[in-house]
Amino acid sequence: MSSRLNTRAAKRVILALTSILICWQIATADDFTHVLKGVVKSVDKDSKTMVVKTADGTEHTVKWTDKTTIEGGKDVGEGVAEGSKVSVKYTEKGGEKTAVDVKKASKATAKAME
Repeated sequence: MSSRLNTRAAKRVILALTSILICWQIATADDFTHVLKGVVKSVDKDSKTMVVKTADGTEHTVKWTDKTTIEGGKDVGEGVAEGSKVSVKYTEKGGEKTAVDVKKASKATAKAME
């Protein structure tokens, strides 16, 4: 009878740990970083958003925050201009893309994006 209780307790612990793991994965699923490469079609400094058009023609609206980094330590709104070829690392939550890092494409990368 004691071993039967130990088995039940072990099953409950395994079930609880599995449930915690699943909940943790769901909660952190939006924290993955994605990469977007394309040409900046527009920059709106007031709303802190830019529209990036990828090679397949899809336009992505990406916002930036004070935590978003860019080469040279500039503000994203000042460091990126329309027509710039960029690589944007971003997270997505609730369908909204938020830039983590913005890099202007090197000449070789920019040429490959054409």
